[in-house]
Amino acid sequence: MSTKDLMTIREMCDAFDVTPRTLRFYEAKELLAPQRDGQKRLFTRRDRARLKLILRGKRFGFSLEEIRQLLNLYAPGHEQEEQLRRAHALAQQRLNDLLDRRTELDHAIEDLKDQLGLVDDMITDLQRSNAA
Repeated sequence: MSTKDLMTIREMCDAFDVTPRTLRFYEAKELLAPQRDGQKRLFTRRDRARLKLILRGKRFGFSLEEIRQLLNLYAPGHEQEEQLRRAHALAQQRLNDLLDRRTELDHAIEDLKDQLGLVDDMITDLQRSNAA
């Protein structure tokens, strides 16, 4: 692997807008496995692809353990179909959770708009009575 295929921790931080501490944490959790050159961490294309998936999973609300399960899909083996089925079920559940949250938020937004309308009406009534 050529050195241009490798990125330092600083380059990874800049490319993915994460902190060195975040990368070290993911390494400690065995989600990333950078090469070592003494104390220097060198991240491969595989590490970059995994980090993209980790960040996407976090954005979707997956736990690190759920992300680990999804990353294991890329470890081919005889259990790959079962892994894919588990990942699909996990992603479907996360989608359902997000849709439920969106529905709850939509209701909360409508309730808040109604309350704001009531307060606006009260202010208007007070202004009218004070002007009279």
